[in-house]
Amino acid sequence: MRKHILSSCVLALSLVVFSAFGQEDRNRGIINSALLGLEYEVKAGLSIGGTTPMPLPVEIRKITGYNPTLAVAIEGNVTKWFVSEKAWGMRIGIRLENKGMKTDARVKNYGMEIIGEGGERVRGNWTGAVKTHVKNNYLSVPVLATYRFNPRFSMNVGPYLSYLLDGDFSGHVYDGYLREGDPTGNKVVFADGKSAPYDFSDDLRRFQWGAQLGAEWRAFKHLNVYADLTWGLNDIFRKEFKTITFAMYPVYLNVGFAYAF
Repeated sequence: MRKHILSSCVLALSLVVFSAFGQEDRNRGIINSALLGLEYEVKAGLSIGGTTPMPLPVEIRKITGYNPTLAVAIEGNVTKWFVSEKAWGMRIGIRLENKGMKTDARVKNYGMEIIGEGGERVRGNWTGAVKTHVKNNYLSVPVLATYRFNPRFSMNVGPYLSYLLDGDFSGHVYDGYLREGDPTGNKVVFADGKSAPYDFSDDLRRFQWGAQLGAEWRAFKHLNVYADLTWGLNDIFRKEFKTITFAMYPVYLNVGFAYAF
């Protein structure tokens, strides 16, 4: 079901970007938009970053591995320029994006809820190694103030809102021990290749928001190169989720190309 929703959103995004410009009326529409101070853009790029606490808590002793995974962002936006020189403007867009990573860390007294062989869940404090896999798909709406320094270079800044379409926050623990309930509880040791999975995907927050800072350089008449930094400002987990005792925020840099109409 979620895959069908994701496919529908991709189709809807394409229609939003392209349906306004029919084959016969495309040139006329672009000219009319330019006279009104409107510019349209389609962007596609790759993201690198992570979902992380800020700053790193004492429970995370060492990051021993990191893989950014393949994360893609596709966006359509429109910019309204307010003055004849086209220096200041306002941009609104709709973006379909992936935010993901894989990490390996050594932790101590890390809040955890593992899944036993019989499907039972055991909560406590974990000390040892943790592998984490994050893969979240969002539909995001950035609302940005834009300033053009010269005909080739511009920057933008503002908030964004995101809705989680499909989320995965899971992994497994190994080479350590779990204290059931609290740091002084019954000790369950995982050694000699033994591990236990965990899955917090159902505890992810649906609505998120944050700040975005971007820069864009016009390489050719219609082709731009861009970089956008997005920084989540609320915890990716729901408020009632208490297993992980600190907030985690998505921080990603998206770099790619844009076609400007």
